[in-house]
Amino acid sequence: MARNSTTDSPLAPLTVAVGQEDLLLDRAVREVVEAARAADADTDVRDLTPDALQPGTLAELTSPSLFAERKVVVVRNAQDLSADTVKDVKAYLDAPAEEITLVLLHAGGAKGKGLLDAARKAGAREVACPKMTKPADRLAFVRQEFRTLGRSATPEACQALVDAIGSDLRELASACAQLAADVEGAIDAAMVARYYTGRAEATGFEVADLAVTGRAAEALERLRWAIAVGQPLPGITFALASGVRAIGKLASAPRGARSGDLARELGMPPWKIDRVRQQMRGWSADGVSAALRAVADADAAVKGGGADPAYALEKAVVAVARAARAR
Repeated sequence: MARNSTTDSPLAPLTVAVGQEDLLLDRAVREVVEAARAADADTDVRDLTPDALQPGTLAELTSPSLFAERKVVVVRNAQDLSADTVKDVKAYLDAPAEEITLVLLHAGGAKGKGLLDAARKAGAREVACPKMTKPADRLAFVRQEFRTLGRSATPEACQALVDAIGSDLRELASACAQLAADVEGAIDAAMVARYYTGRAEATGFEVADLAVTGRAAEALERLRWAIAVGQPLPGITFALASGVRAIGKLASAPRGARSGDLARELGMPPWKIDRVRQQMRGWSADGVSAALRAVADADAAVKGGGADPAYALEKAVVAVARAARAR
């Protein structure tokens, strides 16, 4: 989790976790609570939603106690606090109580921005918890999970896990933990497939990998399974288009160039350069054009332009596989 704060201690008087990724928000809270309980096992934790934090409630929770107990007060969805409660929080920020750690979870948008700005001005420790909408972000998350767990995983394994699990960060984190606990040595793509074969084989990228290497029958089998288990159809056309475009990019690149140089030029990781080099055997420039047209037609069909999107996808898979064997 990226941080930008005046202090990096979880026991700072004020922590703001900014973003909409639930797993990261929960981890930010857990980190503070664990640090507080490590300092004092009897730490009192109050986890509050906006409707539970009425005007005057914060003052009651943070008032000095006879026994000077350590306390963690967590305020979720701080952007939804009422105007009167925001005034209470801002007043508290001007004079925070000793032995109290306040944690504000804020979505980070325009709503409630005045409170977020006040927290930052007060020198809050900030934890970034952005929603991970891009595949590259989720891939980076998986790599970091394995590093945090003290385990080594190949780039192919990390990509296979993202392809298999999808966008749910909790499931990705759980899968990383399971592999780290069960597998000895470096974690590779074969091990990911062994654990998550039913899901990994049903992804659009699995369909695409088979299609771009000309294995039409296997690609159709995976496609039908992917549809049966509810994989989003636009995601499958995206994967097919990505696979064909990668071949087109590499085909037009200078021959003999090193993988590292091509990776920088084409915006692909080096391991993918090597994989696409193997996939592009049998492809021609005309084949790439024909395949992209077929995928574009399928994409239009699955987005409402066709009566039978599944059939349109099958036609696209066959067209891509045929193009892969045209030379």
